[in-house]
Amino acid sequence: MEQKKFDFNSFIGMILLGGIILWWMNTNQPETEITTDTNTTQVVDSTKKTLNTPVSSTVDETTFENDSIKNLALQNKLGAFAQSAISATEGVTVLENEVVKLTIDNKGGQIKEALIKNYKTYDSLPLYMIKDNNASFNINFGTTDNRILNTTDLFFQPTVTKNGANQVVSLKLKVSDTQFLEYRYEMKPKDYMVDFSIRSQGLSNIINASNPINLDWTLNGYRHEKSMKTENTMYSYYYYKAEEEVDYINAGNTEIINDVDWVAYKQHFFASNLLTDKPFNNATITSTDLVQNEEIDTVFTKRYELKTPLELSNGELNYDMKWFYGPNDYNLLKTYEGTDLAESADLGWGIFGFLNRTVFYPVFNFLKGFLSNYGLIIILMTIVVRILMSPLVYKSYLSSAKMKVIRPELTALNEKYPGKENAMKRQQETMAIQRKAGVSMMSGCIPALLQMPVFFALFKFFPTNISLRQESFLWANDLSSYDTIFQLPFKIPFYGDHVSLFPILASVAIFFYMKMNQSQQANMQAPTQEGMPDMSKMMKYMIYFSPIMMLFFFNNYASSLSLYYFVSNLLTIAIMLVIKNFVIDEDKIHAQIEENKKRPEKKKSKFRQRIDDAMKQAQEQQAKQQRRK
Repeated sequence: MEQKKFDFNSFIGMILLGGIILWWMNTNQPETEITTDTNTTQVVDSTKKTLNTPVSSTVDETTFENDSIKNLALQNKLGAFAQSAISATEGVTVLENEVVKLTIDNKGGQIKEALIKNYKTYDSLPLYMIKDNNASFNINFGTTDNRILNTTDLFFQPTVTKNGANQVVSLKLKVSDTQFLEYRYEMKPKDYMVDFSIRSQGLSNIINASNPINLDWTLNGYRHEKSMKTENTMYSYYYYKAEEEVDYINAGNTEIINDVDWVAYKQHFFASNLLTDKPFNNATITSTDLVQNEEIDTVFTKRYELKTPLELSNGELNYDMKWFYGPNDYNLLKTYEGTDLAESADLGWGIFGFLNRTVFYPVFNFLKGFLSNYGLIIILMTIVVRILMSPLVYKSYLSSAKMKVIRPELTALNEKYPGKENAMKRQQETMAIQRKAGVSMMSGCIPALLQMPVFFALFKFFPTNISLRQESFLWANDLSSYDTIFQLPFKIPFYGDHVSLFPILASVAIFFYMKMNQSQQANMQAPTQEGMPDMSKMMKYMIYFSPIMMLFFFNNYASSLSLYYFVSNLLTIAIMLVIKNFVIDEDKIHAQIEENKKRPEKKKSKFRQRIDDAMKQAQEQQAKQQRRK
């Protein structure tokens, strides 16, 4: 067998072949960058994209293809405004001063959050007017290429600048650098009012003027107060100013109104308002009650809506507006002169609002300058009101004393002219005795009637005064809402599921006041005549009915109002005791009446003569009927 020898040439060939293979492998290996992070190796391709795995040409081509498809879809959907979506970036811009914080979303250019500082909800949470998509501000318009677009679907590009001490945010929905729709917000320091403008530039050939351009602003009002029923049913209204008049609509109503200067989404103590320098015409306003069951806690109370067409000027939009997110404070709203926003503070109509504006708010603001305890302010204010009303109480008591003096004569008159057939004669003689004595039934009624406007004015003043909100006094934690000394495990119809102490005290005080006033009212009444109802019995029922009614009604009402009525009735009782025991002298009154009788009777007025003639004719007619019978 032949032995093989070593082949040196083959060995050299193998070495060269191995070298060629190693060289080919090294020259075709991808570059690697070792970062300082020992756990990650990043691969960088020729397009400079950083990925976690090697990048192939297939991925680049797919990405490019997807972007092209997306851009084409946006172009088909948005037309001229496609570029704004292609270059869109998610984000928000914050406008903030000492009193309010607004968060503005790039998408839609609208306010995403509105936080009112320095106030809390009834359960001590931050007080938001807008949050979690409870509001929407949209402009719907058509384009010349037959598209219908909504600004809430489009992305604006924000720019933040300064205008002196004011903060400015400009958000532009761009077609190009010279063609855009702009929302401009400008916030002043320490002011709830924010300037807001809507302007377009270079869009006259893009926006279709033949299609309506509609502004749509909706808001679901958050619940902020402890008594949901009181907040929702008594103090949350849709206010608006149109044709120089301020008015409101109740929940469940829709109205179409022209010449609208502003709308106010009022929620008891806080409001979301939109004002415009160019009035809205053909505006549709709607208020909807969102509370289905008042016994179940709810997040929202009412839904407010504004839908109004916008007008083009030379093919462009140009509106100067204002946003107001803040407290519905009369003292604050009246500082915005020329707007009439203060009328949305709900101080009452007619004489009631007049008294609140010209008397009670000035007195309250004056006392507030000296005292920080609002319970004491209410008590002092009650004392001032009672002192101012004391002359009326005196007049009423004086008339009662006079009627008491002549009451024996009136009783004798009833005995002299008994029966229904003498009713007219008896009435004539009664009026003659009162006239000679200088006594008038109206002199006792008029003082009571004059006190009624004060009662109803304060009925509006205390529950709507935001200065009392979440201010405590004694056992009441919030003078703008009901106080609670005991929580019931069940609910009593018309009363509630809690016991409030201030209404109980007010009811007890009004019971003793009416009990004390009963004798005075009895003196004011003439002796009961045949066929006439006995008013004394009715008064006995009222003594018990009025306190019970007040107890039930005020149990869910503002404790400040119950505190006022409690102190007011106590003071009235004290004033009546002083007048009765130290001011009124019945002997002097009797002497004065006797002196009046001796004087010649004054010439009758034409009105009095007509009354006497009518009574005389009625008496003659009655006599004729009796003769026929």
